[in-house]
Amino acid sequence: MTEIKQADFLGSWERQDGMPHKGLPEFAFIGRSNVGKSSLINMLCNRKNMARISSNPGKTQTLNLFLIDKKVQLCDLPGYGYAKVSKTQREKFARMIRHYLMERPNLMCLFVLLDFRIPPQAIDMDFINDIGGAGIPLAIIGTKADKLGKKALNNSVLAIQDEMLKSWETLPPFIVSSSEDKTGKEEIWKFIFDACKAFKPVP
Repeated sequence: MTEIKQADFLGSWERQDGMPHKGLPEFAFIGRSNVGKSSLINMLCNRKNMARISSNPGKTQTLNLFLIDKKVQLCDLPGYGYAKVSKTQREKFARMIRHYLMERPNLMCLFVLLDFRIPPQAIDMDFINDIGGAGIPLAIIGTKADKLGKKALNNSVLAIQDEMLKSWETLPPFIVSSSEDKTGKEEIWKFIFDACKAFKPVP
């Protein structure tokens, strides 16, 4: 079992340039608003309020950084898609996210979160294809698995994979999760720790 001894919130930034600890491996989380990013990060960190949770879409509006056991970092990115913010704000978020993903030197993998209760959406597939095309390492995390029965969950997984296979020859890693019952926690941490073995600090 993964035992996280220390998890610290380092702060919020609007640009990756000013973010600290570029010498540590970093893993980012993104998805549509209210997909469960903050809940998932809280579950991974064994904290109830590590990342802020809100029922209002668009709550995360900055690059929020967390340090885990002083050896790995997690970054909670603003959601994409629908949010109760202006078009100007959405464009600002898009630039912020794009700059982070393309320029963050210690980013090891981007976790794209998809809500299992919702059929694959064009906005998700477009984002995944765009990021994959840019050569950014990514993995898919399906959230809220506890809300579906076994058959419905399996059908949801297959629907997402079938949609991705329209554009991908080989699918990226896929992890089933639930912040409610901690499904996927060990798998996500194993993925992170395995990826860290290949990390080489940028001079």
